[in-house]
Amino acid sequence: MAAFAQRLAANVPGDFFVDSTCIDCGTCRQVAPASFAEGSDWSFVHHQPAGEAEVHRARMALVACPVAAIGVGSRHAFGAARAAFPDPIEDGVHYCGYAAESSYGARSYLIVRPRGNILVDSPRYATPVVERIDALGGVRWMFLTHRDDVADHKRFHSRFRCDRILHRADLEPDTRGVEIQLEGEAPVALDDEALLVPVPGHTPGSTGLLYRGRFLFSGDHAWWDPQRGRVHASKSVCWYDWRKQTESMARLASLRFEWLLPGHGTRCRLPAEQMCKEIERCAARMRRGTNGDRPGMQIGTTPRTA
Repeated sequence: MAAFAQRLAANVPGDFFVDSTCIDCGTCRQVAPASFAEGSDWSFVHHQPAGEAEVHRARMALVACPVAAIGVGSRHAFGAARAAFPDPIEDGVHYCGYAAESSYGARSYLIVRPRGNILVDSPRYATPVVERIDALGGVRWMFLTHRDDVADHKRFHSRFRCDRILHRADLEPDTRGVEIQLEGEAPVALDDEALLVPVPGHTPGSTGLLYRGRFLFSGDHAWWDPQRGRVHASKSVCWYDWRKQTESMARLASLRFEWLLPGHGTRCRLPAEQMCKEIERCAARMRRGTNGDRPGMQIGTTPRTA
């Protein structure tokens, strides 16, 4: 847990606080936005949680933090917070919490469905979330959106004997053994509910997952920027080819979906028609060079060549 001696001055006085080990991954802001806000290079407590619901979400944020940068000044019981993940979003889609430092705190998701669950990217391998995933039916496939957010994929594969999916262009020594290796830029149907959509740019093999024509799991390709109120992509964290990422963004406009569920950044839900327009506007800004990177927006690890 965080150290009170390293407590950030930006925290409002009270029980919960963030310390200087924060890596600004945004996990706490996603889980408990009522209590945590964004600073220049870190998150901080902008409002001490009031009432059991807000306290519960703040405890969940503490549990989910990949670097244990959130602390409390009084004694708390965290059993309910640990058991709250995977956290339901809608229609069998869950947010896993338990972010991994090795993936820079990236979000991971669990799709629960009768024909076999899909784990999208890897959370931290922690007993509470592993047991909950098991209780929800385990994992049939583990879809890895790109090379940066693979975290504890080997441990999940060993535990659930799931088939891992990753684009061949993003294979690295740690992922050479994945069972299903995608190729090319054409979409591939896993089944009639799940479409794997290559979106090269952020990395050579970045791939999204379109589920039931409603949910797009975008990895680090795109996310919602709440300050600007729009879909966003960042040239400063494009590790491969910005031109190709721009082309990939434009192609996404042909797909219909309501939920944008990223690995980093904020998720959002919009009517499908509005989402399509937001994707088109983002691609247009990327082409014009007017997308604009907000200072402090950090995604993934350090740049690497293909």
